[in-house]
Amino acid sequence: MTLRSFAFAMLLAVVSGYAVGQGLEPILPDPAQEARAQELHKRIRCLVCQNQSIHESNAELARDLRMVVRERIAAGDTDEQAVTYLVARYGDWVLLRPPLNTRTLLLWL
Repeated sequence: MTLRSFAFAMLLAVVSGYAVGQGLEPILPDPAQEARAQELHKRIRCLVCQNQSIHESNAELARDLRMVVRERIAAGDTDEQAVTYLVARYGDWVLLRPPLNTRTLLLWL
Protein backbone atom coordinates (compact mmCIF):
# COMPACT_ATOMS: atom_id res chain seq x y z
CA MET A 1 0.00 0.00 0.00
CA THR A 2 1.40 3.35 -0.98
CA LEU A 3 1.44 6.33 1.30
CA ARG A 4 -1.12 8.05 -0.91
CA SER A 5 -3.64 5.19 -0.76
CA PHE A 6 -3.08 4.86 2.99
CA ALA A 7 -3.77 8.58 3.46
CA PHE A 8 -6.94 8.28 1.35
CA ALA A 9 -8.13 5.29 3.40
CA MET A 10 -7.54 7.20 6.63
CA LEU A 11 -9.39 10.25 5.32
CA LEU A 12 -12.31 8.07 4.29
CA ALA A 13 -12.42 6.46 7.74
CA VAL A 14 -12.42 9.85 9.47
CA VAL A 15 -15.13 11.29 7.22
CA SER A 16 -17.39 8.25 7.57
CA GLY A 17 -16.88 8.28 11.34
CA TYR A 18 -17.85 11.95 11.40
CA ALA A 19 -21.03 11.25 9.42
CA VAL A 20 -22.07 8.49 11.81
CA GLY A 21 -21.30 10.76 14.76
CA GLN A 22 -23.55 13.43 13.30
CA GLY A 23 -26.48 11.01 13.16
CA LEU A 24 -26.80 11.03 9.39
CA GLU A 25 -29.07 8.23 8.37
CA PRO A 26 -28.34 5.96 5.42
CA ILE A 27 -29.99 6.85 2.15
CA LEU A 28 -31.78 4.53 -0.23
CA PRO A 29 -29.51 2.95 -2.85
CA ASP A 30 -31.96 3.77 -5.66
CA PRO A 31 -31.67 7.51 -6.45
CA ALA A 32 -35.29 7.67 -7.66
CA GLN A 33 -36.55 6.18 -4.39
CA GLU A 34 -34.34 8.53 -2.36
CA ALA A 35 -35.71 11.52 -4.30
CA ARG A 36 -39.26 10.35 -3.50
CA ALA A 37 -38.35 9.98 0.16
CA GLN A 38 -36.85 13.49 0.25
CA GLU A 39 -40.04 14.95 -1.22
CA LEU A 40 -42.18 13.09 1.31
CA HIS A 41 -39.95 14.31 4.13
CA LYS A 42 -40.96 17.85 3.16
CA ARG A 43 -44.67 16.97 3.56
CA ILE A 44 -44.40 15.37 7.01
CA ARG A 45 -44.43 17.46 10.19
CA CYS A 46 -41.86 16.95 12.91
CA LEU A 47 -44.06 16.10 15.86
CA VAL A 48 -41.74 17.73 18.38
CA CYS A 49 -40.74 20.79 16.34
CA GLN A 50 -44.33 21.67 15.38
CA ASN A 51 -43.93 23.79 12.26
CA GLN A 52 -40.87 22.15 10.75
CA SER A 53 -40.88 19.28 8.34
CA ILE A 54 -38.93 16.16 9.14
CA HIS A 55 -36.71 17.21 6.24
CA GLU A 56 -35.65 20.35 8.12
CA SER A 57 -35.60 19.01 11.66
CA ASN A 58 -32.64 17.57 13.55
CA ALA A 59 -34.84 16.05 16.26
CA GLU A 60 -34.45 12.36 16.98
CA LEU A 61 -38.13 11.71 16.24
CA ALA A 62 -37.78 13.43 12.86
CA ARG A 63 -34.84 11.14 12.07
CA ASP A 64 -36.95 8.13 13.05
CA LEU A 65 -39.81 9.29 10.82
CA ARG A 66 -37.40 9.82 7.90
CA MET A 67 -36.26 6.23 8.35
CA VAL A 68 -39.86 4.99 8.42
CA VAL A 69 -40.58 6.82 5.16
CA ARG A 70 -37.50 5.26 3.57
CA GLU A 71 -38.48 1.80 4.85
CA ARG A 72 -41.98 2.14 3.43
CA ILE A 73 -40.65 3.25 0.03
CA ALA A 74 -38.08 0.44 -0.01
CA ALA A 75 -40.91 -2.00 0.81
CA GLY A 76 -42.70 -0.88 -2.36
CA ASP A 77 -45.25 1.59 -0.98
CA THR A 78 -46.45 4.41 -3.18
CA ASP A 79 -46.04 7.93 -1.82
CA GLU A 80 -49.67 8.00 -0.70
CA GLN A 81 -49.41 4.59 0.97
CA ALA A 82 -46.40 5.79 2.96
CA VAL A 83 -48.29 8.93 4.01
CA THR A 84 -51.38 6.89 4.89
CA TYR A 85 -49.20 4.64 7.05
CA LEU A 86 -47.97 7.64 9.05
CA VAL A 87 -51.42 9.24 9.31
CA ALA A 88 -52.85 5.96 10.63
CA ARG A 89 -50.31 6.04 13.45
CA TYR A 90 -50.05 9.77 14.24
CA GLY A 91 -53.25 11.29 12.85
CA ASP A 92 -53.62 14.18 10.42
CA TRP A 93 -51.34 16.30 12.63
CA VAL A 94 -48.33 14.54 11.08
CA LEU A 95 -49.06 16.28 7.77
CA LEU A 96 -47.79 19.81 7.23
CA ARG A 97 -50.91 20.38 5.11
CA PRO A 98 -53.65 18.26 6.68
CA PRO A 99 -56.91 17.83 4.78
CA LEU A 100 -59.58 20.42 5.55
CA ASN A 101 -62.44 18.70 7.35
CA THR A 102 -64.29 19.00 10.64
CA ARG A 103 -61.57 17.09 12.55
CA THR A 104 -58.77 19.31 11.24
CA LEU A 105 -60.50 22.69 11.29
CA LEU A 106 -58.53 23.78 14.38
CA LEU A 107 -55.26 22.86 12.70
CA TRP A 108 -56.10 25.12 9.79
CA LEU A 109 -57.09 28.01 12.06
